[in-house]
Amino acid sequence: MNLFNKKKEKENITFDSDPISNRHLSDLKLKAQKTDLPEQVASQVDSELDRLGKIDPIAAEFSIGINYIETLLSLPWFVETRDNLDLVRAESILNQHHFGLQSVKTRVLEYLAVKTLRSKQKYRILIVDDEDIARTNLIHYFAGLDYIVEGANNGVEALHKIETLQSFDLIITDLKMDQMDGLTLIEKVAKSCPDTDIIMVTGYATTSTAVDAMRKGATHYLAKPVQLDELKHTVEDILARQVKLQVSDGPVLCFSGPPGTGKTSIARAVAASLGRKFVRLSMGGLRDEAEIRGHRRTYAGAMPGRIINEIKRAGAINACMLLDEIDKVGQDFRGDPASVLLEVLDPEQNSKFIDHYLEIPFDLSAVMFIATANDLDRLSGPLLDRLEIIEFSSYTLQEKRVIAQKKLLPRQFADNGLSGKLPRISEQTIDHLITGYTRESGVRGLNREIGTLCRKLALQSVKEKEKTTESVVIDENLLVTYLGPRKYRQEATEGNDQVGVVTSLVWTRFGGEIMFIEALQMPGSTNLILTGSLGEVLRESAQIALSFIRSNAASLGIAEDFYDHSDIHIHLPAGAVSKDGPSAGLAIALALISLLTNRPIRRDVSVTGEMTLSSNILAVGGIREKLLAATRSGCRKVVLPRLNEEDIKSLPDDVTENIEIILVDQLQDAIGHLLCDSA
Repeated sequence: MNLFNKKKEKENITFDSDPISNRHLSDLKLKAQKTDLPEQVASQVDSELDRLGKIDPIAAEFSIGINYIETLLSLPWFVETRDNLDLVRAESILNQHHFGLQSVKTRVLEYLAVKTLRSKQKYRILIVDDEDIARTNLIHYFAGLDYIVEGANNGVEALHKIETLQSFDLIITDLKMDQMDGLTLIEKVAKSCPDTDIIMVTGYATTSTAVDAMRKGATHYLAKPVQLDELKHTVEDILARQVKLQVSDGPVLCFSGPPGTGKTSIARAVAASLGRKFVRLSMGGLRDEAEIRGHRRTYAGAMPGRIINEIKRAGAINACMLLDEIDKVGQDFRGDPASVLLEVLDPEQNSKFIDHYLEIPFDLSAVMFIATANDLDRLSGPLLDRLEIIEFSSYTLQEKRVIAQKKLLPRQFADNGLSGKLPRISEQTIDHLITGYTRESGVRGLNREIGTLCRKLALQSVKEKEKTTESVVIDENLLVTYLGPRKYRQEATEGNDQVGVVTSLVWTRFGGEIMFIEALQMPGSTNLILTGSLGEVLRESAQIALSFIRSNAASLGIAEDFYDHSDIHIHLPAGAVSKDGPSAGLAIALALISLLTNRPIRRDVSVTGEMTLSSNILAVGGIREKLLAATRSGCRKVVLPRLNEEDIKSLPDDVTENIEIILVDQLQDAIGHLLCDSA
């Protein structure tokens, strides 16, 4: 029995007229009669109201029961919004809410396109009956309802069509037929195509045949002569359940990327493009699984979980629900909320989600779940397996400039009361604001700086009433006056070339960064000292680099006994931050060669890549983020592994146009691009 079928007769709900029941209880009885509820929920409400009618209203249990019934009656069991599947409109909304990140928006549109096609596809119906007139009439009738209809004389022909053609969504079959009857057909179809629904229509309707058909896999049973309207409604109900399952079945999107890159705004735009209600659940710091699954009513202050509460607040069973910062979910003695999310996000399970407070299955299959995360490494394997990851990369300088001009500046001008003729700011000044006062992958910091600038202008406008902001031209000098000296400098271009110090590119969950790897030699007893909170992979990279240099010292122009009576110290700054990953081997080797040959390394040339014992350079990840970090830091040239050539070709021009890219296969190929003449 389907738990979510509507109750057939609301009049079946009866209530005892009990003088103990208060006015509130009477109102609930009336509301229950008017509310459209699933059959099981209606039965639960009926039972609970009968029980409360026998309880003293002063008792604490009475108020608990009242709250429970009110929760059941307020949930949108059958209320849903109609999806707007206009992709042109969806693309327009995505572009309006978000600039750049074309690959992300393309993937979202692909996701919506699949949903659109699956919801609009025509259903295939197979009519199986040995009576030509009955079969022809049913084929003609359902074809007129815009279904794709095939016919078969008996079960053998029907099985042949199922095997040779695509599977059917619904089969309507007679019971008595030559060669193979309907019961045998049902049994065989249930084994070969378990997802196909079957309606048995027969003139030999008996209780035993009905029970037999249902046991063998039939979805419905009708007796001849069948009313076409009744058959039509039965078919529509069955196919409506199928379309609901098909549209809900699919990957759960997870937007992953640095903070401030527009993950939440894209999710909001997806909801707006579909015309769905949007709700956001902040998962950061969530440690108690009862916050998702709810509390049992035996506890004082029990309430439904946040999933049910948000659906109740949205007022629609098919809301778009954002699980924000899903990687920040905690775990302690109160349970593991991430494990509960496995049931919530799994299409095979969430159609009968059990909230401990409701104690009745609730259908979450119509909810469109979207998750966001900064660090995917913090997600468990089973949870990650249920998500389709869409990477959000950092904004380029050009993208930030356009966002500032079209989005941030107009919004901050309006929020700070700067109306009329607005202050003027050139692209060069915006670029200086971006590079000198922010260092981020997104635009949150840029928005804050623009807000500070607008507040300063508003204060000046109020103090000097005779002057208006219409004559203000914001230049770099005015930025210094209002925002102070620049907060960030281009380290790669503003320092001197040094021996043993190389500019390395690294990737973090907040985007790409540069890191200066330092090497130092001192008298000692062949010790390799590694500092900077390095992980095991980085330590192995340093050992590999040193071993290669020792075995090839002569060819590199290094004394072969350089390590006999000395220690080497390799340091990665910011020791309070743990570091690990396979992308610093090449940089460490170049720092050591610079140190041992006394040749400075060009500071404005950055490098990334992992090295093997035979000096081969392996591919690394995060190329886009690293190139953007190099550009922000003022690097003029970047040395990358040749194995990443395809990744580089796939990048847009605004990522690569301002920097020279050198591809290398081995360590020796990179030396000439970084090392200067001897100091």
